Amino acid sequence: MKKHLISAADLSREDALRILDTAEELAQVSERSIKKLPTLRGRTVVNLFFEDSTRTRISFEAAAKRLSADVINFSAKGSSVSKGESLKDTALTLQAMGADAVVIRHGASGAPQNLTQWVSGSVVNAGDGTHEHPTQALLDAFTMRRRLGDLAGRRVAIVGDVLHSRVARSNVLLLHTLGAQVTLVAPPTLLPVAVDAWPCEVSYDLDAVLPKSDVVMMLRVQQERMNAAFFPSAREYSRRYGLDRDRMARIHDDAIVMHPGPMNRGMEIAAEVADSARSTIVEQVANGVTVRMAVLYLLLGGSEPAIGGTL
Repeated sequence: MKKHLISAADLSREDALRILDTAEELAQVSERSIKKLPTLRGRTVVNLFFEDSTRTRISFEAAAKRLSADVINFSAKGSSVSKGESLKDTALTLQAMGADAVVIRHGASGAPQNLTQWVSGSVVNAGDGTHEHPTQALLDAFTMRRRLGDLAGRRVAIVGDVLHSRVARSNVLLLHTLGAQVTLVAPPTLLPVAVDAWPCEVSYDLDAVLPKSDVVMMLRVQQERMNAAFFPSAREYSRRYGLDRDRMARIHDDAIVMHPGPMNRGMEIAAEVADSARSTIVEQVANGVTVRMAVLYLLLGGSEPAIGGTL
């Protein structure tokens, strides 16, 4: 595997399957009474978050600690960054501290790629602007594979605010690599200009896509990133693109419902759908720790085999 994880496009099919298979083995750790391995003892992982994200940061922190790494949490709020320090200056500080890996979330697309120029350790993209979020795509694929088996030929519908979603882009790239067929479903105003170049299909009609889908992934409507009228009203959006009980009836019996969170309950997804047995939303959170353990383990080349000497 390469030294950094910046984009889902960086992963070959072999790389992706290796991460998912490693995560499957590491999942055994979560079932133990002592949820810890010595594999990254003596390594330092820095969580460098310029944007708030409780779940992703905690997930990476838990993953590193379960592998016995030392963890430093660096929040831009209240730090020198808020006083005008640049990303490069911050990177050089982390380099001086001897960071073996830097997990970065940043509001600017491309920030993680820039960081690779200034630190000698591995860089993991935990979300950059509206660009990508590769570990979210990996945990989504891991969740799908546990529920559905091999993803080759599976049909995945990704529904909603694709324009502002780094999760959607990473999922399209990774799922294509794994052989799944992806359809993006959204109003035209919530699709990126360059979506024609993505390896997927596009539809504006959710009701037509649902019966053919094995996975329905609902995206959060990112109202905080919107400074224009992308749809007439929340009610109108929900009527055309929300997943409610009536629409759930159109999905075949083995299909699953996903959401990367946090959810706008009642807008893109009804509470009863989010909490149903077909929903994998809670599993996705738990699987996030396992998958991020696998990514850190493979990037940092753990000093000891992960489990039973098999990795």
